Amino acid sequence: MSAVLEAVRTGRTGEAALLLRRLSDAERRALLPELKRLRKEVRELPWDRRDGRERMYPALQVAGAMCHSGAAAAATWIAGADMRWWQAPVETLLRALADRDAGWQADVARRLAARPDSADVPFALMAGLVRRSGCEVPVTDAYVAGWIRDVCRDWAHMTLVERLRADPDLAVLVNGLFELADLSGVRWLFGDGPGSWQSAIAELTRTGELDRRAVADACVARLLRGGGPSDHRVFLPMLLRLALTREEERERVADWTALARDAVSPVAAHAQAVLSALALDGGLTARQLAEASEALLFRTEKKLVRAQLVLLGKVLAGEPAAAAQLLPAAAQVFGHEDTQMQERALKLVERHAKRLDDPAARSGIADAAERLSPGLRIRAAGALGLAPAPVAEVYEEALPPVPEPFRLAPAPQSAVELAEEIGVLLASEGDVAAFERALDGLARHAYRDRDALRAALEPVAATRWWLRPDADGERHLEDRFGPGRRGLLDAAGGLELVLAALYGLVSPATLLAGLHRGPADHDCARHAFSRVLDVRFRELAHRIRTDPQPLLLATPSWNTGLLEPDELVDRLDGYRRLGARVGEVDFAQALLRVRRGDRAAALAAARRAAGLGTPEGDRLARLLSAGTPALPGVHPRTSGPRVLVESAEVPELGTDFPEAFRRLGRPFTVSDAVRYCYHWVQESHRHWLATLPEQRELVAVRLVQDFAEAAMDDLRGVAAALPLLAESGGTAGESTHLCVAYGLGARHAEDRLAAVDALLVLAARGQLDAERLGADLGRLVRRGAVKPLRLAESARTAAATGANATIWEMLRHALPVLLADLATAGAATPGAVRGLGELLSVAAECAERSGARGALPHLSQAAARRGTSRLVVQARRLSDALGMAAAA
Repeated sequence: MSAVLEAVRTGRTGEAALLLRRLSDAERRALLPELKRLRKEVRELPWDRRDGRERMYPALQVAGAMCHSGAAAAATWIAGADMRWWQAPVETLLRALADRDAGWQADVARRLAARPDSADVPFALMAGLVRRSGCEVPVTDAYVAGWIRDVCRDWAHMTLVERLRADPDLAVLVNGLFELADLSGVRWLFGDGPGSWQSAIAELTRTGELDRRAVADACVARLLRGGGPSDHRVFLPMLLRLALTREEERERVADWTALARDAVSPVAAHAQAVLSALALDGGLTARQLAEASEALLFRTEKKLVRAQLVLLGKVLAGEPAAAAQLLPAAAQVFGHEDTQMQERALKLVERHAKRLDDPAARSGIADAAERLSPGLRIRAAGALGLAPAPVAEVYEEALPPVPEPFRLAPAPQSAVELAEEIGVLLASEGDVAAFERALDGLARHAYRDRDALRAALEPVAATRWWLRPDADGERHLEDRFGPGRRGLLDAAGGLELVLAALYGLVSPATLLAGLHRGPADHDCARHAFSRVLDVRFRELAHRIRTDPQPLLLATPSWNTGLLEPDELVDRLDGYRRLGARVGEVDFAQALLRVRRGDRAAALAAARRAAGLGTPEGDRLARLLSAGTPALPGVHPRTSGPRVLVESAEVPELGTDFPEAFRRLGRPFTVSDAVRYCYHWVQESHRHWLATLPEQRELVAVRLVQDFAEAAMDDLRGVAAALPLLAESGGTAGESTHLCVAYGLGARHAEDRLAAVDALLVLAARGQLDAERLGADLGRLVRRGAVKPLRLAESARTAAATGANATIWEMLRHALPVLLADLATAGAATPGAVRGLGELLSVAAECAERSGARGALPHLSQAAARRGTSRLVVQARRLSDALGMAAAA
């Protein structure tokens, strides 16, 4: 047996198989523990020892297959994932298993075929075992996919039809093809055109080697079942190649109807074409056509809806008596979001309504007409002979409830609970509330018992990189956290620094140097907030090492970052009683967070602070008595197609604050905004807003460029900060509205949805200036910074929540700029502003629903244009909704 192991170790596969063939079953089984140990040894070889794997795995695979007496164990060994890249030759494996009985080989074949296709079991091995055992072909995904690859392996000697024709299991495996769960692994092999699989199978049905009816049924069934995104690219061409006769198509009317309702667009279009041909040939009853129409008209694809309405018109022209069954189906389009589709359906009803002698059908159409736009609803009432619709009730705007801030829970009382929360934060980057509670908890527990805190944090620290030395036995923390580092600490990196300092792995000198001197190459004014966050970590880490603080003054009272003034006075009083030294950075952050908008509470807290008799109390009293924070002077500037904002200096953030905080008050220019910054992190935006919770304009002015990139470039995810910006405090000024405007035109749908949320929050709080936002949007669309189609999608989404008046007011100030450009472009270029028709459609819908009236500059010129383009039709609709007489 040692000779067998030596042959396996040296990779002599044939010799190992020959030696094993001479052993009894019991002796082979006795070798299994040694083979398993050898397999584990090979599996643990370093990746640079590839030669060892290539040498031993083939021999191991053969030896293990021969030594296992059970079929299940042998199949598991053969298909082991570690052997996938270094398998023994198939013929060698088949010869090694040749002495087993047929039942055993059949069982192994079935078990190998039952494995997923990703296991890469060679098809030749499965097919060889099937052939030698004489068992039925296992029609599994792995076996069928392997068969497809095997058939396509050699195109030079035989055509695909010839290779398929020569396969004795052709019918069974073709049936298996239609049952494949996933085609993605073999889709590229099917090809297209005369030499494709689709053509080959159609040829084999023509010659009778495959049953035509069975293949056609299987094609239709697979298309009905659906599947991956590419399935229809295989089975729809196959069905087309079969060229079903009219009679064969008529036998499957129910299938075509189901495909028209549920299948992907290309398949639904084919089903519609078949049904249309049958209908025009008299092969469908009115009831069948009505059912098919209901299935198709429910879909969102305008091309399919339009084609079905045309078909219904043709059928009704020849069969007027079918109106009672077909017109209710057409009325389903009355609820379509596109009013042009609604009008097409209404014209069909108007043309044939006089033939409606069924009261139930007329009543159903009348009910459906309630979903028409208001202007079309009046026409429908006239066509159906109904009384005019009652005067609509006074419109009421339905805005979502204002998000309510919530108070932060106190820091965890036990060190173990704090350690659990920090572990979660390091794994998932929680919100501001969780982050601030964790920092406060670290300060409090380090002050009470630093050793107990370290002990509680051991399970968390054991997983961190800074506790494990590298190959040289060094941690290099001074390089990562020192003043010469590249970049600033984000929330996750800052928490790592504080923990490393708690364990004494970063020296106080390094922490102090980083606190007073940032990276030499950090000169990005847009990200002054990053430096504020950076110094907060460094001060806390330094104090934990040298002079722990009893608590953090800057911990907010609310999740938005606001700090109640009476709570800050209480904390300062606690410092005074304990004789603790106030941290300069911590106190500066607390001053920026303290609520000053509630003047009564601020003045009451100012009197208490002045009575503390400490420099910090006196400074807080002066700040609270000074009034609400003053807005910086801002003015827009253009930079290429972008519109950005510059801000003036904020005197309040002057010499009384540390250097890192004074950067927030410096003037902000366009050159600052467009400067590339390698340390930018989107996740930090929520911390920026919590830094100045009552001065969001100071944050927004630095975010405008990022939101411009979300609209004009491929930046994704940045707009997640927009709802937080809307929920923040302070005046919503020029910068905030410009951020929302860019967000509404963002490239990615999730960013546009976040912008819609922000718009609705501002509106619900009474802080939205729709005129300013509309003017910004008009300017951005005109400059090409925002695409009209994206803006229309955002506006429609917001209006769907019930904010019709808000969106109309916004579009009322955006559209005149674009309509003016259209008017000056001349009548020969009706598409001068691509997507303007969609914007007009949303505006018309909002105006109809909100009851808006009045003139809109330049709308009459657009409505007076000739033609039936979407732009012209929607301009006329808006003109009618506003009560304007469009020019003839």
